[in-house]
Amino acid sequence: MTEMTALVDDYLNAWNETDPGARRAIVEKVWDPEGVYTDPLASVAGTEAIDQVLAGAQQQFAGMRFVRGDVFETHHNVARFTWELVPASGGEAVVIGFDVVAVNDEKITSVYGFIDKMPGQTAM
Repeated sequence: MTEMTALVDDYLNAWNETDPGARRAIVEKVWDPEGVYTDPLASVAGTEAIDQVLAGAQQQFAGMRFVRGDVFETHHNVARFTWELVPASGGEAVVIGFDVVAVNDEKITSVYGFIDKMPGQTAM
């Protein structure tokens, strides 16, 4: 579980990294080159497209950061975990969701994201 925890933490670090070169390095470190990312707002494949989704989220939610929530479970090559998008300076989560991550021997092959709370909505 320690390796999966580190991989998920690096995955979230990529969402928070605002330097394009550093973010891309994290994406390439943790994602399989043909990995897929799917959530209600995006469905992409490949590290370049995944990096573009992360860059877009950073523009849309400037001054915010993703943090891992209370739920974290793994079995075999799969993990599910909750996450929150919070102001970098602290405060209540603006967006809450959970992701399901599948990995090969060492990299993420797919992420399926779900959003439980968006601005203007209450948690589901």
